[in-house]
Amino acid sequence: MDILDLTATELAEKIKRKECSAVEAAAACIEQIGREDKKLHAFLNVDADAVLRRAKEVDRGIETGIYTGPLAGVPIAVKDNICTKGMATTCASKILENFVPFYNAEAVDRIEAAGMVLLGKTNMDEFAMGSTTETSAFGDTKNPWDPAHVPGGSSGGSCAAVASGEAFLALGSDTGGSIRQPSSYCGVTGIKPTYGTVSRYGLIAYASSLDQIGPIAKNTKDCAALLSVLAGQDSKDSTSVKRTDTDFLSAAGDDMSEMKIGIPVEYLSDGIDDDVKESVLKAAEWFKILGASVEYFDLGLTEYTIPAYYVIASAEASSNLERFDGVKYGYRSSSCEGLHDMYKKSRSEGFGPEVKRRIMLGSFVLSSGYYDAYYLKALRVRAKLKEAFDRAFSRFDIILGPAAPTAAPRLGTSLNDPLKMYLSDIYTVSANLAGLPGLTVPCKINKDGLPIGVQLTGNCFAESKLFQAAYGLEKLRGPWQLPFMRKECME
Repeated sequence: MDILDLTATELAEKIKRKECSAVEAAAACIEQIGREDKKLHAFLNVDADAVLRRAKEVDRGIETGIYTGPLAGVPIAVKDNICTKGMATTCASKILENFVPFYNAEAVDRIEAAGMVLLGKTNMDEFAMGSTTETSAFGDTKNPWDPAHVPGGSSGGSCAAVASGEAFLALGSDTGGSIRQPSSYCGVTGIKPTYGTVSRYGLIAYASSLDQIGPIAKNTKDCAALLSVLAGQDSKDSTSVKRTDTDFLSAAGDDMSEMKIGIPVEYLSDGIDDDVKESVLKAAEWFKILGASVEYFDLGLTEYTIPAYYVIASAEASSNLERFDGVKYGYRSSSCEGLHDMYKKSRSEGFGPEVKRRIMLGSFVLSSGYYDAYYLKALRVRAKLKEAFDRAFSRFDIILGPAAPTAAPRLGTSLNDPLKMYLSDIYTVSANLAGLPGLTVPCKINKDGLPIGVQLTGNCFAESKLFQAAYGLEKLRGPWQLPFMRKECME
């Protein structure tokens, strides 16, 4: 078996048994990046020499017993809105093109303490604002299954890197579906944890009450192993939560005889492709085979989630992005006269059109005369949505639904209609508004050769149930072949 075909946990076991080394694994990823990334553009920044130096250090650490975890020696990619000390962190924006942090995000410190090897930074929608990775100031990313299609967004670079074999694992961030939706489009597994499970320290904020860092992997076991590394309270992030149930690898098992699955009827109504609907129904049948009960129900408020999300997210973005003004760091216009002109020109030249659109929307809904009419109303919808989920989880363990209404669209078709792009998040934003965990697992390949994933949503701090359910789905689905493996695709 080619080293790239291994899962992350399989690779770590081989490294521990000295059947291969962290250096060999890192070199294999660097070679794959060299072969594939000119076509895919998943990465923005890779320093091969630094990667190999770190891999040698990790091999020594494994030898001496410093690194003993289940992912020691595994190469990992990191989304470019997560700060990395001494390595450019741009948020795929011109305004931060030359920004090099002097500290690591807590999530990066944790993966390094676990003995993982940081490969580089992945492309994304600018400031995580987008659903296709086409709003990046440094060019779009292509889908490894078909480069004529988008990989999804905003964590499209991270998902494409895993799907193409350029990385065994990746970190993404999820504000309204930015891990789960591109995971579906790229045929990988990704989870947005419960809000507060992973520290946001060092994550450059889009919408602070919605953002959450999470893992992206080839399968459920790898996802669980990485989340176990990331999860935990951090004194530098007051929103992080102290948890004692972070051994997510122990959730393995497919006995779901007592599990109750709910499917919102509105998730399968108009606007969803037949292939996606069939995937959800197939997953429901698999759950029944595994012994779970499956029931349809009315969640309610679904039609209000997109407007509420974009009002709240844009309001928080307009506040968070206020700091990028050309004064302390980042891009500064060279043709300005006076302080106010510098503010105006630096932001006009540094931000892309989608970021400007959301800043203006956020400023509008927070302005005098509109705050009550829009922002406060959106907060009330958010509270009502959380109540609706609380009622649902009094009856069900897991909510099953699509991750996106379609498979990956073609490049260039989404940005022409921003509203249509926003509506593609309809199945994912509710988990962020309610602070819930959500996991996407690949289900099938459609007639066009594109993968389709299903989304599992759980109650707060119920990630272990999501992993248990995902293990069961993987067992009945069978082996999943990613495109780089160069094997015959599944029917």
